[in-house]
Amino acid sequence: MTTPKIPVLVTGGAGYIGSHAVLALLDAGWPVAVIDNLTTGFRWAIPEGVAFYQGDIADQELVARIIQEQGIKAIMHFAGSVVVPESVENPLKYYENNTVKSRALIESAVKGGVPHIIFSSTAATYGTPEQVPVTEDMRTQPINPYGWSKLMTERMLADVAFAHPINYCALRYFNVAGADPEGRSGQSTAGATHLIKVAVEAATGKRGHVSVFGTDYDTPDGTGIRDYIHVSDLAAAHVHALEKLIEEPEKSHIMNCGYSRGFSVLEVLDAVDRVTNMTIARRMEPRRAGDPGELVSDNRTILATLPWRPQRDQLDVIVQDALAWERKLAERQGA
Repeated sequence: MTTPKIPVLVTGGAGYIGSHAVLALLDAGWPVAVIDNLTTGFRWAIPEGVAFYQGDIADQELVARIIQEQGIKAIMHFAGSVVVPESVENPLKYYENNTVKSRALIESAVKGGVPHIIFSSTAATYGTPEQVPVTEDMRTQPINPYGWSKLMTERMLADVAFAHPINYCALRYFNVAGADPEGRSGQSTAGATHLIKVAVEAATGKRGHVSVFGTDYDTPDGTGIRDYIHVSDLAAAHVHALEKLIEEPEKSHIMNCGYSRGFSVLEVLDAVDRVTNMTIARRMEPRRAGDPGELVSDNRTILATLPWRPQRDQLDVIVQDALAWERKLAERQGA
């Protein structure tokens, strides 16, 4: 059975993960429109020919117009704030951007008759998990406002799907890294806090060192362990999830997006050293508020539910793609 290629609105489509989702949709032949306020996204990240609307997802008049003009039948929702330590320092920003504005977007979908929503959720909804790897049915008890802001949106989607003819898929990402292998997009935000991004910035001379936050976790080398997923694999998961929602409109899903394998901070930095054939300076720092010691996915649900299979799941490959993008960025910025 061939899934009909319905028009998709990608929120935050000029950002890191959103721009890769746009590429994955276009590569698979889907009609795409993007809304982004360009707070952290980049207009150049949106390919030519994609309908682009600069604005806020909470602007219900604008979103209604996009739905009508583009005939939107599905929304991939990436717009939001994503820095865990910042959420601890500025919780109201996160509840506004990630929860209140998502509520407005969901209402626009209901009013506009959009039947499918794919939501960019997070492993931060689990907080400090009782066991690792983490399965979707484990208790969700976030330890930072970022995680709570996303979990609240999951709850809204569940309630709305019960009350209205909408189904949804919440994909709980683990640590997203890497860049489009063809060099079309990558992590471009200034001041990003993602470890691999920070490490390749150090490798290209943009930073003098990499801070290691916490060396006293209950892990083999004392540093935090995370499940790193290549952004292109993650984007592909969204396309498969969309097909699933269309094929089974009565069903909604919550699925982990990861590789079921964790690497410590020091192991990641060793991989960067290997790939670059240099030694990145490391600075040991205290733990950051809101960081669990270990977060690794159990990905059996997504493997059983979707035809998704990881293509770029080697740590060195993720680092290589991130490094290639960082060098391209340096050229773009005239560094």
